[in-house]
Amino acid sequence: MNFGLAVWALTRREFQRFWGERSRVAGFVASPLLFWVVVGSGFGDLEYFFPGALTMTVMFSAMFSMMSLIEDRREGFLLSVLVSPAPRAAIVLGKVGGAALLAWLQGLIVLAGVFFTSLRHDAAALAGVAGALLLTALLLTVASYVVAWRLSSTQGFHAVINLLLVPAWMLSGAIFNPALSFAWVRGLMQVNPLYYSQSLVRAFLVDGGAAGAPSVGVAVAVLVGCTLLAAGAAVRGTK
Repeated sequence: MNFGLAVWALTRREFQRFWGERSRVAGFVASPLLFWVVVGSGFGDLEYFFPGALTMTVMFSAMFSMMSLIEDRREGFLLSVLVSPAPRAAIVLGKVGGAALLAWLQGLIVLAGVFFTSLRHDAAALAGVAGALLLTALLLTVASYVVAWRLSSTQGFHAVINLLLVPAWMLSGAIFNPALSFAWVRGLMQVNPLYYSQSLVRAFLVDGGAAGAPSVGVAVAVLVGCTLLAAGAAVRGTK
């Protein structure tokens, strides 16, 4: 089977499934916006929380979309795909690509809220944030694929992902300034890929980014490197 055809077929299926469950759109977009307004207002700094709302949107959409992998296995669709001539890399790319693109598009919808803030919203800044969100979506989706492949129930997947997501997001710098935290907390942040995603988004929206944050080049390198490692694990584990 042609590699590109297999990728396209699986990607299109993800989009069709998404549009068949339109309640997902309201849930994944409205929740971070509500969180941004309520929590940001509570702390008195809506603009500090805006980058966190962006990454939160992409994070939840990207990772929970891979519950469909478990459903595909249970319904028998995955078995038919595995016995087809489609290369394993095409199967991974098709599933991950469709889910990542959906997460990225939802992040872009929330990004439109930047025009209601005093954060940077020139063309260069918006392009940079869009790129950062795409990298984040790809990383989180492929990581979620690796987790979902090893689980047999959506309940178990939900529990594992929640266990990973909440600490990772809290230690990304989305809700508090890393420069003001304890040294051991900053150490945990530096091994958290979402910290580099959050730093990258903030670097484009805020002139100079956060104090002590990694450079744009370092953040991109970490995100790309982690994505490639996760993708390799996903392809090897698809059998």
